[in-house]
Amino acid sequence: MRYSSLKDFLAKGGDALVKGPVALIMVEDLIEVESTIRYHQLAGFRAVVAFAPPELDLPPALDDTIYRVDYDMSADHALEQAVNAVIDAAPGIWLYYCYNAEYLFHPFCETRKIGEMLTFHTEERRDAMLVYALDIYASDLEQNPDAVSLDDTWIDKSGYYALGRPDPQTGNPKDRQLDFFGGLRWRFEEHIPRDRRKIDRIALFRARPGLRLRPDHTFNDEEYNTYACPWHNNLTAAIVSFRTAKALKTNPGSTFDIQTFKWHNSVPFEWNSQQLLDLGLMEPGQWF
Repeated sequence: MRYSSLKDFLAKGGDALVKGPVALIMVEDLIEVESTIRYHQLAGFRAVVAFAPPELDLPPALDDTIYRVDYDMSADHALEQAVNAVIDAAPGIWLYYCYNAEYLFHPFCETRKIGEMLTFHTEERRDAMLVYALDIYASDLEQNPDAVSLDDTWIDKSGYYALGRPDPQTGNPKDRQLDFFGGLRWRFEEHIPRDRRKIDRIALFRARPGLRLRPDHTFNDEEYNTYACPWHNNLTAAIVSFRTAKALKTNPGSTFDIQTFKWHNSVPFEWNSQQLLDLGLMEPGQWF
């Protein structure tokens, strides 16, 4: 189904939001849109909603399996406006959001669907999940000038760190909240605005009335922003993302300064969850 606007989708596309989990894919450009949609369908999302420019051309067989919303992702606060509107329309539903050329991994995702993981997470009385957006990139930027390649994909194996997230009211660290850094946003920080250098997102969450996504990928409910409950570690997940590499190589202000993204801590990305677990970039919690 195709909708002419966010308002049109909310008025007519309610069947997409009857049961979760629902994936919201924010299409910023036309790179790897099809692979992003197919990947998340295979991951087990019950519905995929693509917020995309009208000029996006998908195969009819794929277009017919998604809810497509004509939407301008270049507008100010486009992400938050779309996600918050869906939150209002889907109370109690598990939602997920990402951009095109991004791919979700969770522990044991090769054998367990996203719904199984969220069922377990719900049983642990958690309504949100911390997700790390991990930069991936092509090694040959002459052959892949936009830094995107599904066949020649690399990731940083180290260089990730966390800092306490200060409470602006008290100056003290917030309980069970950290700001995470690393990847290309850390290595090429001179090209990244300070407020966009974090790699943590609360990308999986259960909608409820009054919940609001903020521009920094956190929510107005502080418990949603925690990495674990008070009594033990919880599951975390990861989104492997070409988004930063793509931006650095297509932005005139940075592209000529970057000949390669590879460094001594680059390793081939193997497209499986075990590699991310071995690198400490996901947490299985109590889920075995």
